Amino acid sequence: MLIPSCLTVRNHYYHMVVRSLELELRRRLGDEQVASDPLDLYVFGKDAGLVRGEPGLVVFPRSTDEVATIMRLAGRHGVPVVPRGSGTGLAGGAVTTGPHVLLVTTNMNRIGRLDVENRCVWVQPGVINLDLSVHTTPFGLHYAPDPSSQSVCTIGGNVANNSGGPHCLAEGTTVNHVLAMEIVTPDGDIVVVGGPAPDPIGLDVRGLMVGSEGTLGIVTDVLVNLLPNPPASRTILLAFPEVEQAAATVSGIIANGLVPAALEMMDQPMTIAVERFANAGFPTEAAAVLIAEVTGHPSAVDAEAEVVRRLAASHQATVIRIASDEAERERIWLGRKSAFGAIAQMNPDYYLHDTVVPRTRLVEAIKQTYAISKRHGIPMLNVFHAGDGNLHPLMSFDASVPGVMERVEAAGKDLIELCVAIGGSLSGEHGIGLEKRDYMHLVFDEMDLDAQARVREALDPDGKLNPGKIVPQGSRCFDFGQPPPEGAWV
Repeated sequence: MLIPSCLTVRNHYYHMVVRSLELELRRRLGDEQVASDPLDLYVFGKDAGLVRGEPGLVVFPRSTDEVATIMRLAGRHGVPVVPRGSGTGLAGGAVTTGPHVLLVTTNMNRIGRLDVENRCVWVQPGVINLDLSVHTTPFGLHYAPDPSSQSVCTIGGNVANNSGGPHCLAEGTTVNHVLAMEIVTPDGDIVVVGGPAPDPIGLDVRGLMVGSEGTLGIVTDVLVNLLPNPPASRTILLAFPEVEQAAATVSGIIANGLVPAALEMMDQPMTIAVERFANAGFPTEAAAVLIAEVTGHPSAVDAEAEVVRRLAASHQATVIRIASDEAERERIWLGRKSAFGAIAQMNPDYYLHDTVVPRTRLVEAIKQTYAISKRHGIPMLNVFHAGDGNLHPLMSFDASVPGVMERVEAAGKDLIELCVAIGGSLSGEHGIGLEKRDYMHLVFDEMDLDAQARVREALDPDGKLNPGKIVPQGSRCFDFGQPPPEGAWV
């Protein structure tokens, strides 16, 4: 007779607990808001990245009260909860590390009453990023953060990862546009942090929550700041025979005191893929294409566009084209934002990275990226927010080929180590999640990681929310109640 192992017994017991929680959630929320079918669990088992998890249950709340109910019931059963938006994340932040409850906020998609005078509005986390700006355009306003996935990504996910986008160079990322938020805590309490004032008194809990990737609380409503639509804009398409010339133009623009609304670069392999996909009018013979956009008063944007034109010409630009009308401008941006979709022409799978390097070392980073691509035999195309040094190397591959995933992961590791070694950081806007969790030690020392672990422990001591993310295991330098090591700051 076979005796089941302790692990088997424990797993069986845990699945029984999840099933018990499922029955209670169905009674409280209704069958249509709870999913446990194997196909549903498989579909929701991953985000847009490479990592796959196995959720035990998927729930679709429609209100803050329902989120609070889910948290209280899950806590009573001892089952962790992982919040998820529309699943466009690329770092595994919304992937479960066990048979946990996956709380999907896409049904919470209401936009509140627009306060035109104070330029702000409350929106639920399931609101699509682009829908918000479409909603506010008739009032002459827009929401600044514009990730390339803005037609499908949600505000809640943007808040969780402090997302950016092409137009965040001058206007800032999500944290600069969130005034307040309603949060459900790990214990199921409902609190509001921040407020309509631009600099409220007290601890900046709002700033702490933005970018916390669903590990400290679940955002159920967000008060976002809106900006007036600029009266004029000039979008300039530039092409260069060498990547170095495009990078030098970027540095020259910033050095001249001009901070454009956007400065985006693509290398030749990416330009070719985009042009085949979107027919945006990009010159495919160029080694690098640069998109610059300046916004503001008509006379100011004309002067700034001339600065860009002059600097590009001084660095041997072969194409300098200012969009003649809104249709051409939209076509240029469609090409840029189609970059990731364009890769589907090459292979069935891709891995999009997100690291940051000093702007002055862009050329070095790009050359090393090509070397990594060659060393591991993985095609690598580059598109990046050149103005702030945020790289997005994109690997194209077929995961069904034996051994290819190992090479992709090795190339990803080399990319991360390269960018950190030349003074960069782990992530610009995609977050840490599972993808970069075990690389945190490259940029944070023991005390830094200990401080981050303590913040998380203070707000979620029982690990009820999104366990296993961001902070590596063993990040605590010493336990509470024990004397700290000599010289440690407590």
